[in-house]
Amino acid sequence: MAADAAVAAVFEPVQTPTTFEETVERLGTAIRLGILSPGSRLPPERELAEQLAISRSTLREAIGALVESGHLTAARGRGGGTFVVPTPPLAEGAAGPLPDGWRDVLGLRVAVEVGALTLAAERIGAEPLRIMREAVARMDAATDFEDYRRADVRFHIAIAQASGVARLVALMTEVQAEVTELIAHIAHPPQVLRHSNADHARLIEALARGDRDHAVRVLRMHLDGTEHILAGLMLGAPGDAA
Repeated sequence: MAADAAVAAVFEPVQTPTTFEETVERLGTAIRLGILSPGSRLPPERELAEQLAISRSTLREAIGALVESGHLTAARGRGGGTFVVPTPPLAEGAAGPLPDGWRDVLGLRVAVEVGALTLAAERIGAEPLRIMREAVARMDAATDFEDYRRADVRFHIAIAQASGVARLVALMTEVQAEVTELIAHIAHPPQVLRHSNADHARLIEALARGDRDHAVRVLRMHLDGTEHILAGLMLGAPGDAA
C-alpha cells in the first residue's frame, strides 16, 4: 500500500465520540475514491487499531460493516487478511435530483482547492508534479468513468500534498468525496471529460513554471465548470466543463 500523504491521512487517529461511524466513513471514503487501491490489504488488526487510536472491537465492527456493504472482503488462512474488493463502488449516490446544499459543497471545494493551490504554486516539488502527470495520463487512458474519477481525485489530492500542509490533504479528500457523491447524479459525456483533463494539463504547466496567478485562474475556470455541468445536466442550464 503506497505510503503517501493521502494514505497516511486515512490512518490518522480517529478523534471523535462516534468512533465507529467515523471509522466506517473514513475507510469507506478512501476505498471509493481509490486512495486505498482495489485489492490492497489493510494493516493487521492490532496495528490498524493502534494507528486509528480505537479499540479492536470497534475496528472489527467497522470492518464488518464495510464487508457487508461490499467495500472489503476478508480471507482466512495463510495469506489471509482484510482486502479492498477488486471493484469497489465509486459513490453511494445514484441518479436523481441533486441534494439540497450542493452549491455549498462546490463553494467549500473552491475555498479548499484555491487555498491549497496558492501554497502549492510556491512550494511544489518534483513528486507532486509526477503524481499529477501520471493522473492526467490515467484519465486520458480511462475506459470508464470510475477509472477516470479515481485518477481525477488523485490529481486534486496531489495539489494538497504539494501545499506542504498535512491537514489540507484530509480536507481535500473530504471535499472530493462530497463532489464524487454529487456527480454520481449525472451522466459523464466523453467530451466533457476530455475538456476537464485539458484543464488539468494546463494547470500542471502553470505550476511547473511557478505561475501562481495563471494556475489559480485555470483552477477557478475548472471548478466553475463543474457547477455549470451539474446545473446543466440536471436542470437544463448550459455548461462546458467538469
